[in-house]
Amino acid sequence: MAASYEAELEFAVETAWIAGQLTLEFFRLGVDPELKSDMTPVTEADRGAEELIRSRIVEAFPGDVVVGEEFGAGDDDPAASERRWYVDPIDGTRSFVRGVPLYGILIGLEVNGRVEMGVAHFPGIGETVAAAAGHGCTLNGEPVQVRETSSLTEGYVSFGDPGLFVDSRHKQAWQRMMEGTAYRVGWSDAYGHALVATGRLELMVDPQMSAWDCGPFPVILREAGGYFGDWDGNETIHGDRAFSTTRRLLPEALEVLAD
Repeated sequence: MAASYEAELEFAVETAWIAGQLTLEFFRLGVDPELKSDMTPVTEADRGAEELIRSRIVEAFPGDVVVGEEFGAGDDDPAASERRWYVDPIDGTRSFVRGVPLYGILIGLEVNGRVEMGVAHFPGIGETVAAAAGHGCTLNGEPVQVRETSSLTEGYVSFGDPGLFVDSRHKQAWQRMMEGTAYRVGWSDAYGHALVATGRLELMVDPQMSAWDCGPFPVILREAGGYFGDWDGNETIHGDRAFSTTRRLLPEALEVLAD
């Protein structure tokens, strides 16, 4: 009998909300970022939210490994556990420090290499997208699914930083994406993937990705009737680039993004 992951889902929704409340305290007051070694920003809110999420997971699910953006896997070896929680305490830190409310708290549970439960909570706009294997996808508790658009030429596409498309590996894909879709809009980070799952966009493209940046999205898109994975059509959080779309539009999207 397949595991249900209902307990993990309820726990992750509550945990993401609590962490979100912590981030809002800093968001409303304003916070100065520091630069990490990779030149991406981090704030006291990022670290505090990840510590909170980690402590709750360790207490509720001892033996599971937690892999987070700010503190990695700690002293644990992710390969040593069948169950790995991937955490991004603030996805979209640049948005967060500028007062743009589209940042998200991401929690995903991967079991034996497959993401089985995921929550993406957006405190600044009061939206929570959540899913567990076999239980569908919800937005604030209500069932949602991808939009059944018949062609990518009618589709809306989103992306983060267009500067990430300028290298030779991505230039042609960027051009095809611009020419092959109806409307293009940026500044969304993780929120773009949530918009695809909830039927408000048809395509979200990320040319640069880490596992914690997308931990919840394979199961969220799968349960909403869509796809999240790498640019070769593999459902995974471990590729270096990723996209979300609908199952109907997946073949077209793969052609657009092909090297």
